[in-house]
Amino acid sequence: MHFERLRQAVREVIVGHDRLLDALVMAFLCRGHILIEGVPGLAKTLTATTLAAALDLSFRRVQFTPDLLPSDLVGTPIYHPASGEFKTRKGPIFANMVLADEINRAPAKVQSALLEAMQEQQVTLYLRRQNHLLM
Repeated sequence: MHFERLRQAVREVIVGHDRLLDALVMAFLCRGHILIEGVPGLAKTLTATTLAAALDLSFRRVQFTPDLLPSDLVGTPIYHPASGEFKTRKGPIFANMVLADEINRAPAKVQSALLEAMQEQQVTLYLRRQNHLLM
């Protein structure tokens, strides 16, 4: 019942991608991941964003490029002198649904950070100056 309402909500925006939608929902319910392949213009991103909106989930798309840093993906601790504390600025990996585009173009450290988040369901943040490790 709920699944059919979800399919109908997505079908109002996306036409002809029922197999992709079923795979996305299955991956979401299983806390898994899915690789979407296809030529440009097949509404892959639109399908993912529409599903996230239908489920009322936060959604982020990350365009992987050769100059991307791990902190661009996972976030970074920022020092606030007034309070004397570090506060974490979370990166896009903390969204409920993340679309990682062109992963193969990213440096190895960025790919490693993505794979840690996907497999271990955790991220590692480094404080460079103080050599602290936050988890």
